[in-house]
Amino acid sequence: MPIVFAPINTSLKVVKVLTDDKTKKHLESLGIAVNNSITVLSSCGGSVVCRVMDGKLALDHDLSTKIFVA
Repeated sequence: MPIVFAPINTSLKVVKVLTDDKTKKHLESLGIAVNNSITVLSSCGGSVVCRVMDGKLALDHDLSTKIFVA
């Protein structure tokens, strides 16, 4: 499921990232890579705030629909 539909405050695993290579490499440098853990802290209007490793990251609607978690 896309991260925009993920339950809040639940540890999830990234299973797929459907973006171009440049964006995918940028996300990997921020900690969003396949098999990494991610926790959704809040979701509003398609935008998502999530905890990745030791930090928080905000994702806009366009990007949050391209990151799939399980």
